[in-house]
Amino acid sequence: MTNLLIKLFLKDKDATTPHGREAYGRVAGIVGIVCNLLLSVIKFIIGSVTHSVSITADATNNMTDAGSSIVTLIGFRLSEKPADEDHPYGHARIEYITGLIISFLTLIIGYDILKTSVAKIFNPEEIVFSWVSVIILGISIFFKLWLSLFNKTLGKRIKSKALEATAADSRNDVISTTAVLIATVISHFTGFNLDGYMGFCVAVFIIISGIGLVKETVGPLLGQAPSKEMYEKIESKILTYENVLGVHDLMVHSYGPGSYFASAHIEMDAKIDVLTCHDIMDTIERDFLREDSIHIVVHLDPTVLDCEETNELKEIVRNILFDIDPIITFHDFRVVYGETAKNVLFDIVVPPKYKYSDEELLSTIKNRVNEAGNGNLYAVVIIDRSYGALKSEED
Repeated sequence: MTNLLIKLFLKDKDATTPHGREAYGRVAGIVGIVCNLLLSVIKFIIGSVTHSVSITADATNNMTDAGSSIVTLIGFRLSEKPADEDHPYGHARIEYITGLIISFLTLIIGYDILKTSVAKIFNPEEIVFSWVSVIILGISIFFKLWLSLFNKTLGKRIKSKALEATAADSRNDVISTTAVLIATVISHFTGFNLDGYMGFCVAVFIIISGIGLVKETVGPLLGQAPSKEMYEKIESKILTYENVLGVHDLMVHSYGPGSYFASAHIEMDAKIDVLTCHDIMDTIERDFLREDSIHIVVHLDPTVLDCEETNELKEIVRNILFDIDPIITFHDFRVVYGETAKNVLFDIVVPPKYKYSDEELLSTIKNRVNEAGNGNLYAVVIIDRSYGALKSEED
Protein backbone atom coordinates (compact mmCIF):
# COMPACT_ATOMS: atom_id res chain seq x y z
CA MET A 1 0.00 0.00 0.00
CA THR A 2 2.83 2.41 0.88
CA ASN A 3 4.62 1.89 -2.44
CA LEU A 4 1.31 2.22 -4.30
CA LEU A 5 0.55 5.61 -2.69
CA ILE A 6 4.09 6.83 -3.43
CA LYS A 7 3.81 5.76 -7.08
CA LEU A 8 0.39 7.36 -7.48
CA PHE A 9 1.05 10.70 -5.79
CA LEU A 10 4.82 11.13 -5.31
CA LYS A 11 6.58 9.38 -8.20
CA ASP A 12 7.74 12.65 -9.82
CA LYS A 13 8.55 14.50 -6.58
CA ASP A 14 12.13 15.21 -5.52
CA ALA A 15 12.28 14.63 -1.75
CA THR A 16 15.33 16.92 -1.44
CA THR A 17 13.55 20.09 -2.62
CA PRO A 18 11.19 22.25 -0.52
CA HIS A 19 8.34 21.61 -2.98
CA GLY A 20 8.99 17.87 -2.90
CA ARG A 21 9.09 17.81 0.91
CA GLU A 22 5.78 19.66 1.02
CA ALA A 23 4.23 17.10 -1.34
CA TYR A 24 5.41 14.22 0.85
CA GLY A 25 4.12 15.99 3.95
CA ARG A 26 0.78 16.70 2.28
CA VAL A 27 0.24 13.04 1.34
CA ALA A 28 1.25 11.88 4.81
CA GLY A 29 -1.11 14.40 6.40
CA ILE A 30 -4.11 13.47 4.24
CA VAL A 31 -3.61 9.74 4.80
CA GLY A 32 -3.26 10.34 8.55
CA ILE A 33 -6.44 12.46 8.70
CA VAL A 34 -8.54 9.89 6.81
CA CYS A 35 -7.31 6.85 8.74
CA ASN A 36 -7.49 8.43 12.18
CA LEU A 37 -10.92 9.99 11.68
CA LEU A 38 -12.32 6.67 10.50
CA LEU A 39 -10.84 4.78 13.44
CA SER A 40 -11.93 7.45 15.91
CA VAL A 41 -15.58 7.42 14.79
CA ILE A 42 -15.77 3.62 14.91
CA LYS A 43 -14.17 3.45 18.37
CA PHE A 44 -16.40 6.20 19.76
CA ILE A 45 -19.45 4.22 18.67
CA ILE A 46 -18.10 1.01 20.21
CA GLY A 47 -17.01 2.77 23.38
CA SER A 48 -20.43 4.37 23.83
CA VAL A 49 -22.27 1.10 23.26
CA THR A 50 -20.01 -0.95 25.56
CA HIS A 51 -19.51 1.84 28.17
CA SER A 52 -15.74 1.27 27.91
CA VAL A 53 -13.63 4.25 28.98
CA SER A 54 -10.45 2.61 27.63
CA ILE A 55 -11.96 2.25 24.14
CA THR A 56 -13.33 5.80 24.31
CA ALA A 57 -9.88 6.99 25.43
CA ASP A 58 -8.33 5.22 22.46
CA ALA A 59 -10.93 6.88 20.19
CA THR A 60 -10.03 10.28 21.62
CA ASN A 61 -6.38 9.51 21.00
CA ASN A 62 -7.18 8.77 17.34
CA MET A 63 -9.11 12.03 17.08
CA THR A 64 -6.06 13.85 18.44
CA ASP A 65 -3.91 12.11 15.86
CA ALA A 66 -6.26 13.32 13.12
CA GLY A 67 -5.90 16.86 14.46
CA SER A 68 -2.15 16.39 14.56
CA SER A 69 -2.19 15.34 10.90
CA ILE A 70 -4.10 18.53 10.04
CA VAL A 71 -1.52 20.64 11.88
CA THR A 72 1.27 18.72 10.11
CA LEU A 73 -0.41 19.33 6.76
CA ILE A 74 -0.63 23.06 7.41
CA GLY A 75 2.92 23.13 8.78
CA PHE A 76 4.45 21.55 5.68
CA ARG A 77 2.50 23.97 3.49
CA LEU A 78 3.67 27.04 5.41
CA SER A 79 7.27 25.82 5.73
CA GLU A 80 7.56 25.78 1.93
CA LYS A 81 7.14 29.57 1.76
CA PRO A 82 10.29 31.25 0.42
CA ALA A 83 12.37 33.76 2.35
CA ASP A 84 11.04 37.30 2.68
CA GLU A 85 12.10 40.59 4.26
CA ASP A 86 10.97 39.56 7.74
CA HIS A 87 12.29 35.99 7.48
CA PRO A 88 15.49 36.08 5.38
CA TYR A 89 16.32 32.46 6.25
CA GLY A 90 12.97 31.08 5.09
CA HIS A 91 10.08 29.47 6.98
CA ALA A 92 11.26 25.86 7.28
CA ARG A 93 11.26 26.00 11.10
CA ILE A 94 7.45 26.13 11.01
CA GLU A 95 7.64 22.35 10.71
CA TYR A 96 9.20 22.25 14.19
CA ILE A 97 6.53 24.61 15.56
CA THR A 98 3.75 22.37 14.26
CA GLY A 99 5.46 19.45 15.96
CA LEU A 100 5.51 21.40 19.22
CA ILE A 101 1.78 22.16 18.91
CA ILE A 102 1.09 18.46 18.35
CA SER A 103 3.15 17.64 21.44
CA PHE A 104 1.13 19.95 23.69
CA LEU A 105 -2.17 18.67 22.27
CA THR A 106 -1.01 15.15 23.08
CA LEU A 107 -0.23 16.14 26.67
CA ILE A 108 -3.60 17.83 27.15
CA ILE A 109 -5.52 14.83 25.83
CA GLY A 110 -3.44 12.47 27.96
CA TYR A 111 -4.24 14.50 31.07
CA ASP A 112 -7.99 14.49 30.35
CA ILE A 113 -8.00 10.72 29.79
CA LEU A 114 -6.02 10.27 33.01
CA LYS A 115 -8.69 12.10 35.05
CA THR A 116 -11.51 10.10 33.47
CA SER A 117 -9.71 6.81 34.02
CA VAL A 118 -9.03 7.55 37.72
CA ALA A 119 -12.73 8.29 38.18
CA LYS A 120 -13.58 4.97 36.49
CA ILE A 121 -11.23 3.09 38.81
CA PHE A 122 -13.08 4.34 41.90
CA ASN A 123 -16.52 4.23 40.26
CA PRO A 124 -16.40 1.46 37.66
CA GLU A 125 -19.24 0.92 35.18
CA GLU A 126 -20.27 -2.42 33.76
CA ILE A 127 -18.78 -3.08 30.33
CA VAL A 128 -20.94 -4.64 27.62
CA PHE A 129 -18.69 -7.16 25.88
CA SER A 130 -18.93 -7.60 22.13
CA TRP A 131 -16.85 -9.68 19.78
CA VAL A 132 -17.51 -7.03 17.15
CA SER A 133 -15.59 -4.54 19.26
CA VAL A 134 -12.74 -7.02 19.63
CA ILE A 135 -12.57 -7.44 15.83
CA ILE A 136 -12.69 -3.67 15.27
CA LEU A 137 -9.86 -3.11 17.74
CA GLY A 138 -7.83 -5.80 15.96
CA ILE A 139 -8.39 -4.06 12.63
CA SER A 140 -7.43 -0.77 14.27
CA ILE A 141 -4.13 -2.27 15.40
CA PHE A 142 -3.40 -3.40 11.84
CA PHE A 143 -4.18 0.03 10.36
CA LYS A 144 -2.11 1.87 12.97
CA LEU A 145 0.84 -0.45 12.41
CA TRP A 146 0.69 0.24 8.67
CA LEU A 147 0.32 4.00 9.32
CA SER A 148 3.43 3.92 11.51
CA LEU A 149 5.46 2.22 8.78
CA PHE A 150 4.03 4.60 6.16
CA ASN A 151 5.04 7.74 8.07
CA LYS A 152 8.42 6.25 8.94
CA THR A 153 9.13 5.52 5.26
CA LEU A 154 8.16 9.02 4.14
CA GLY A 155 9.94 10.61 7.10
CA LYS A 156 13.22 8.92 6.20
CA ARG A 157 12.90 9.91 2.54
CA ILE A 158 12.56 13.62 3.33
CA LYS A 159 14.50 13.48 6.62
CA SER A 160 11.56 14.90 8.57
CA LYS A 161 11.57 14.73 12.35
CA ALA A 162 7.87 15.63 12.31
CA LEU A 163 6.92 12.58 10.24
CA GLU A 164 9.25 10.33 12.20
CA ALA A 165 7.58 11.55 15.40
CA THR A 166 4.18 10.86 13.86
CA ALA A 167 5.37 7.35 13.01
CA ALA A 168 6.46 6.85 16.62
CA ASP A 169 3.09 8.13 17.83
CA SER A 170 1.28 5.62 15.60
CA ARG A 171 3.51 2.86 16.95
CA ASN A 172 2.57 3.93 20.47
CA ASP A 173 -1.09 3.74 19.47
CA VAL A 174 -0.54 0.14 18.41
CA ILE A 175 0.71 -0.62 21.91
CA SER A 176 -2.10 1.26 23.66
CA THR A 177 -4.85 -0.28 21.50
CA THR A 178 -3.38 -3.73 22.08
CA ALA A 179 -3.55 -3.03 25.82
CA VAL A 180 -7.21 -2.00 25.52
CA LEU A 181 -7.98 -5.17 23.54
CA ILE A 182 -6.30 -7.37 26.14
CA ALA A 183 -8.16 -5.60 28.97
CA THR A 184 -11.50 -6.07 27.19
CA VAL A 185 -10.97 -9.81 26.74
CA ILE A 186 -9.59 -10.36 30.26
CA SER A 187 -12.45 -8.39 31.84
CA HIS A 188 -14.99 -10.50 29.96
CA PHE A 189 -13.56 -13.88 30.94
CA THR A 190 -12.49 -13.08 34.52
CA GLY A 191 -15.24 -10.68 35.54
CA PHE A 192 -12.63 -8.24 36.91
CA ASN A 193 -13.15 -4.77 35.45
CA LEU A 194 -9.79 -3.60 34.09
CA ASP A 195 -11.30 -0.76 32.06
CA GLY A 196 -10.30 2.15 34.30
CA TYR A 197 -6.86 0.69 35.00
CA MET A 198 -6.10 0.15 31.33
CA GLY A 199 -7.43 3.62 30.48
CA PHE A 200 -5.03 4.95 33.12
CA CYS A 201 -2.13 3.06 31.49
CA VAL A 202 -3.08 4.39 28.05
CA ALA A 203 -3.21 7.94 29.43
CA VAL A 204 0.22 7.62 31.05
CA PHE A 205 1.59 6.23 27.80
CA ILE A 206 0.14 9.19 25.85
CA ILE A 207 1.63 11.68 28.33
CA ILE A 208 5.06 10.06 28.14
CA SER A 209 4.87 10.15 24.33
CA GLY A 210 3.89 13.82 24.48
CA ILE A 211 6.87 14.66 26.67
CA GLY A 212 9.15 12.85 24.23
CA LEU A 213 7.70 14.80 21.32
CA VAL A 214 8.23 18.08 23.17
CA LYS A 215 11.91 17.25 23.65
CA GLU A 216 12.34 16.32 19.98
CA THR A 217 10.77 19.54 18.69
CA VAL A 218 12.17 22.00 21.21
CA GLY A 219 15.76 20.93 20.48
CA PRO A 220 15.89 22.20 16.87
CA LEU A 221 14.04 25.39 17.80
CA LEU A 222 16.65 26.18 20.46
CA GLY A 223 19.52 25.60 18.03
CA GLN A 224 20.37 21.94 18.38
CA ALA A 225 23.87 20.91 17.26
CA PRO A 226 24.10 19.25 13.83
CA SER A 227 24.73 15.54 13.64
CA LYS A 228 28.31 14.32 13.92
CA GLU A 229 27.98 12.84 10.44
CA MET A 230 27.05 16.20 8.88
CA TYR A 231 29.85 17.98 10.73
CA GLU A 232 32.44 15.46 9.57
CA LYS A 233 31.07 15.45 6.02
CA ILE A 234 31.48 19.23 5.70
CA GLU A 235 35.01 19.16 7.12
CA SER A 236 36.06 16.27 4.90
CA LYS A 237 34.71 17.92 1.77
CA ILE A 238 36.47 21.24 2.46
CA LEU A 239 39.77 19.40 2.94
CA THR A 240 39.51 17.92 -0.58
CA TYR A 241 40.02 21.34 -2.19
CA GLU A 242 43.44 22.27 -3.49
CA ASN A 243 45.76 24.12 -1.08
CA VAL A 244 43.42 23.73 1.91
CA LEU A 245 45.58 22.60 4.85
CA GLY A 246 43.04 22.50 7.66
CA VAL A 247 39.54 23.43 8.82
CA HIS A 248 38.41 24.82 12.17
CA ASP A 249 35.74 26.99 13.81
CA LEU A 250 33.09 25.25 11.74
CA MET A 251 29.61 26.43 12.75
CA VAL A 252 26.41 24.97 11.31
CA HIS A 253 22.98 26.50 11.88
CA SER A 254 19.71 24.84 10.93
CA TYR A 255 16.72 27.00 10.03
CA GLY A 256 14.51 24.00 9.41
CA PRO A 257 14.79 20.63 7.66
CA GLY A 258 17.03 21.00 4.61
CA SER A 259 17.83 24.66 5.39
CA TYR A 260 21.43 24.99 6.60
CA PHE A 261 23.79 27.94 6.94
CA ALA A 262 27.43 27.43 7.91
CA SER A 263 30.75 29.23 8.35
CA ALA A 264 34.27 27.87 8.59
CA HIS A 265 37.90 28.96 8.83
CA ILE A 266 40.30 27.31 6.39
CA GLU A 267 44.09 27.30 6.59
CA MET A 268 46.17 27.93 3.48
CA ASP A 269 49.84 28.65 2.83
CA ALA A 270 50.53 32.34 3.55
CA LYS A 271 52.65 32.54 0.39
CA ILE A 272 49.78 31.77 -1.96
CA ASP A 273 48.50 34.79 -3.87
CA VAL A 274 45.43 36.31 -2.17
CA LEU A 275 43.44 36.26 -5.44
CA THR A 276 44.10 32.53 -5.79
CA CYS A 277 42.94 31.94 -2.22
CA HIS A 278 39.84 33.99 -2.85
CA ASP A 279 39.01 31.98 -5.96
CA ILE A 280 39.31 28.71 -4.01
CA MET A 281 37.04 30.08 -1.27
CA ASP A 282 34.43 31.17 -3.81
CA THR A 283 34.53 27.71 -5.39
CA ILE A 284 33.95 26.06 -2.00
CA GLU A 285 30.97 28.29 -1.28
CA ARG A 286 29.39 27.73 -4.72
CA ASP A 287 29.91 23.96 -4.61
CA PHE A 288 28.32 23.57 -1.18
CA LEU A 289 25.27 25.58 -2.22
CA ARG A 290 24.84 23.70 -5.51
CA GLU A 291 25.67 20.19 -4.35
CA ASP A 292 24.60 20.17 -0.67
CA SER A 293 22.11 23.07 -0.41
CA ILE A 294 24.28 24.56 2.37
CA HIS A 295 24.93 28.30 2.44
CA ILE A 296 28.50 28.41 3.71
CA VAL A 297 30.84 31.37 4.28
CA VAL A 298 34.56 30.60 4.35
CA HIS A 299 37.18 32.68 6.17
CA LEU A 300 40.89 32.48 5.29
CA ASP A 301 43.59 31.87 7.89
CA PRO A 302 47.03 32.22 6.25
CA THR A 303 49.54 29.75 7.67
CA VAL A 304 53.33 30.16 7.69
CA LEU A 305 54.97 26.91 6.56
CA ASP A 306 58.59 27.69 5.70
CA CYS A 307 59.81 29.46 8.86
CA GLU A 308 62.05 27.04 10.77
CA GLU A 309 61.74 28.81 14.14
CA THR A 310 57.93 29.08 13.86
CA ASN A 311 57.72 25.37 13.08
CA GLU A 312 59.94 24.51 16.04
CA LEU A 313 57.80 26.58 18.42
CA LYS A 314 54.69 25.04 16.95
CA GLU A 315 56.05 21.56 17.65
CA ILE A 316 56.83 22.56 21.25
CA VAL A 317 53.24 23.72 21.75
CA ARG A 318 51.88 20.56 20.11
CA ASN A 319 53.88 18.36 22.51
CA ILE A 320 52.80 20.39 25.54
CA LEU A 321 49.11 20.15 24.62
CA PHE A 322 49.36 16.44 23.87
CA ASP A 323 51.01 15.89 27.25
CA ILE A 324 48.22 17.81 29.04
CA ASP A 325 45.46 15.95 27.16
CA PRO A 326 45.61 14.27 23.71
CA ILE A 327 42.05 15.44 23.04
CA ILE A 328 43.18 19.08 22.83
CA THR A 329 43.83 20.39 19.31
CA PHE A 330 45.04 23.83 18.25
CA HIS A 331 45.03 26.13 15.23
CA ASP A 332 45.76 29.72 14.12
CA PHE A 333 49.32 29.42 15.38
CA ARG A 334 51.52 32.48 14.93
CA VAL A 335 54.53 34.13 16.56
CA VAL A 336 54.88 37.80 17.55
CA TYR A 337 58.40 38.91 18.38
CA GLY A 338 58.99 41.43 21.16
CA GLU A 339 62.19 43.17 22.20
CA THR A 340 63.01 40.69 24.98
CA ALA A 341 60.61 37.78 24.47
CA LYS A 342 58.45 35.89 21.99
CA ASN A 343 54.68 35.57 22.12
CA VAL A 344 53.06 32.49 20.62
CA LEU A 345 49.39 32.98 19.80
CA PHE A 346 47.02 30.12 19.11
CA ASP A 347 43.50 28.79 19.64
CA ILE A 348 42.77 25.48 21.33
CA VAL A 349 39.68 23.31 20.91
CA VAL A 350 38.23 21.36 23.85
CA PRO A 351 34.87 19.57 24.38
CA PRO A 352 31.91 21.65 25.65
CA LYS A 353 32.00 19.91 29.04
CA TYR A 354 35.69 19.68 29.79
CA LYS A 355 37.24 18.32 32.95
CA TYR A 356 39.27 21.50 33.58
CA SER A 357 37.91 25.02 33.95
CA ASP A 358 39.07 27.68 31.49
CA GLU A 359 41.19 29.31 34.17
CA GLU A 360 42.92 26.06 35.12
CA LEU A 361 43.60 25.15 31.51
CA LEU A 362 44.90 28.57 30.51
CA SER A 363 47.16 28.74 33.56
CA THR A 364 48.61 25.27 32.92
CA ILE A 365 49.30 25.93 29.23
CA LYS A 366 50.89 29.31 29.83
CA ASN A 367 53.15 28.01 32.60
CA ARG A 368 54.26 25.02 30.50
CA VAL A 369 55.00 27.22 27.47
CA ASN A 370 56.91 29.71 29.59
CA GLU A 371 58.99 26.92 31.13
CA ALA A 372 59.76 25.50 27.67
CA GLY A 373 61.14 28.91 26.62
CA ASN A 374 63.19 29.40 29.79
CA GLY A 375 61.03 32.31 30.83
CA ASN A 376 61.20 34.10 27.47
CA LEU A 377 58.23 32.45 25.77
CA TYR A 378 54.68 33.57 26.46
CA ALA A 379 51.41 32.05 25.30
CA VAL A 380 48.34 34.02 24.24
CA VAL A 381 45.54 31.47 24.12
CA ILE A 382 41.91 31.48 22.98
CA ILE A 383 39.69 28.59 24.07
CA ASP A 384 37.20 27.31 21.51
CA ARG A 385 34.25 25.24 22.68
CA SER A 386 31.46 23.79 20.64
CA TYR A 387 30.92 26.25 17.72
CA GLY A 388 33.09 29.22 18.58
CA ALA A 389 35.50 30.89 20.94
CA LEU A 390 33.65 31.34 24.21
CA LYS A 391 36.49 32.80 26.19
CA SER A 392 39.84 34.42 25.46
CA GLU A 393 42.57 35.90 27.56
CA GLU A 394 45.77 37.68 26.71
CA ASP A 395 48.88 38.33 28.73
